[in-house]
Amino acid sequence: MRSNSLAAWLMAVALHVAAGISGGFLATAAEKDAAAQSGLGNAACLSCHDGKKGKLQVPAADGEKRALQAVAPEQFAASVHADMECIACHLEIHDSSTPHKKTLGENRPDCVKCHQTLGEAAIREKVAGERRRFRLVTESIESYRSSYHARPNQDDPTRANASCNDCHNVHSFKVPPRGSPARTNWHLGIPDLCGKCHTDQVKTWGKSAHGREMKQKHNAKSADCADCHTAHKVVNSSSNAFKLAVTAGCGNCHEDAYESYRATYHGKVTTLGFTYTAKCFDCHGSHDVEPSKNPKARMHPENRLESCQECHSGKKDVPLATAGFVSFSPHGNSHDYAAYPEIWLTTKFMIALLAGVFAFFWAHSMLWWYREYADRRQGKNRWHIRTHELPKEELALVERRAEGPVRHVRRFGPAWRLAHLLFAISVMTLVLTGMSAFYAETGWAKAVMAAFNGPRTAGLVHRVAAFTMLGIFFIHLIAVSINIARRWKDFKIFGPDSFVPNWKDMHDMIGMFKWFVGKGPRPAIERWSYWEKFDYWAVFWGMAIIGGSGMMLAFPHVVAAYAPGWVFNIAAVVHGEEAFLAAVFLFTVHFFNNHFRPDKLPPPDVVMFTGTQSLEEFRHEHAAQYQRLVETGELENYLVDAPSRPFTLASKILGLLLIAFGLSLLVMIAIGFFGGDSA
Repeated sequence: MRSNSLAAWLMAVALHVAAGISGGFLATAAEKDAAAQSGLGNAACLSCHDGKKGKLQVPAADGEKRALQAVAPEQFAASVHADMECIACHLEIHDSSTPHKKTLGENRPDCVKCHQTLGEAAIREKVAGERRRFRLVTESIESYRSSYHARPNQDDPTRANASCNDCHNVHSFKVPPRGSPARTNWHLGIPDLCGKCHTDQVKTWGKSAHGREMKQKHNAKSADCADCHTAHKVVNSSSNAFKLAVTAGCGNCHEDAYESYRATYHGKVTTLGFTYTAKCFDCHGSHDVEPSKNPKARMHPENRLESCQECHSGKKDVPLATAGFVSFSPHGNSHDYAAYPEIWLTTKFMIALLAGVFAFFWAHSMLWWYREYADRRQGKNRWHIRTHELPKEELALVERRAEGPVRHVRRFGPAWRLAHLLFAISVMTLVLTGMSAFYAETGWAKAVMAAFNGPRTAGLVHRVAAFTMLGIFFIHLIAVSINIARRWKDFKIFGPDSFVPNWKDMHDMIGMFKWFVGKGPRPAIERWSYWEKFDYWAVFWGMAIIGGSGMMLAFPHVVAAYAPGWVFNIAAVVHGEEAFLAAVFLFTVHFFNNHFRPDKLPPPDVVMFTGTQSLEEFRHEHAAQYQRLVETGELENYLVDAPSRPFTLASKILGLLLIAFGLSLLVMIAIGFFGGDSA
């Protein structure tokens, strides 16, 4: 070798950088000439480093000798770096003697720094055809820098756990074209490459379903190390980032199973970004994955209960997972009748229920809005009592009323109003926390869960709200039962004061539709209208369906001790769909009936907060009851002073807040239902 020429070496490096920016990594003829003149050309380097003259050794960090990697000339000539000069990477070498003289600090080859510098320059200079390639390289570098491989090695802190050369062998690295046999062979060799360091893991993987598929059947589509751990952003497998990423990675191949998993509570929590519930590898294993029919599989029927008990362990080694857990279908779906008939039938029933309820009541609301709007434009709505049209008894009542303070009609007592307020708050809280899990893929759901500091806290709030709602419901039942018992002799089950539907409700409903289309007058409504009775009895249905299924899901270990696991699949379907029905019905139909009809504008109607209605509004809304009370002389018993202005104002503010909250929930549900704002 010739002695070193520092000027020639610096020229070679400068020319290489210039060539890298203008034409990728290709070295120019001038660069090669400069390197050859310095005695550090590739031919000179390979004359010693080709491994044919014996091993070359250098001092290691521990004071011992370590062997240098031999470079096969023919492999280097076929690599992606073939047109580069050795000294372009080995910047620490500036002498052709043996051993080399090196720069202070021994600047070793730095793939990361070089590729990033060239990539940034190509992007900055907008080099044609290079921006995308270098951007991808730069992204891979950033991923590597934050990876577990880039951390200092415990045995030798001067080196990383794994460098670029450990995986890519930069002296022979080449990427075969996609779709070629060479590309397939390169992909099939990834586990062997990882196995150089991760021997036990790759050995276990090789015996698994994934490993057998790849090693024995040469199926390159089977999951290998990089599919789960990624190529560059390798992170600690106990980290939340890895657990979330590898679970999503399973879905790249097992799409149907992943979608059905995402529909479960386990999957909802994972989708929200939390990792404390079961994920794919918790149930199926990681490196030792086997199909469920394999007796060795964790999800084989003989092993499933034991696997479930790893998470559902209970306290003092008393397992919460009981026999019913075995027949639960974590991947059950509603489109495979042969495999999951109970889920298919339940889903179809719930869809029919939702379609029927919404079709009827949305049509009812739209027709009602049209009729009241048309009547208002024509001046047909008569909110004020016209004395010349009143019978003698009513005229006397109005005259007495005009002499004293403004009087209202009492509709609801304090207990009813308090129960309604608590019920409304508890239901909205249930919708907020429950729909955040139901639509876990949306951005708003993640924001809500973050505000609650995670699904655990949100779940606790959900249960408190549920027990509040159930408590109000049962207290109401007790109060109604006591009231009926006290008035048993006078109480009429189908009478005007009863919530039990009767034939008048049927006639009123037919009369309303006739009025909607201009074929008859508006029917005179009694104390409770047919739509109010529907709202009332819908709560009973909701308590049975939503409450019952919710209790089953809240205490699975108790239910599973007596019932098969597939009941949880049914409970999950009816709980979610019925909750959707209740929420959308409340925030559309119920809000319209009570706050957004033209006769009610501007909202809100505060009768459920003040407990009273003006005499005019009462006569308009409940004409049949008004007439009955006038004829029997009982109306005076229902007249009370109008609520004070501060109390009325406070009621309106409260009503507007609840309406705004409800409509916000409706918008969030719509976003989730139509798939917008997903993350």
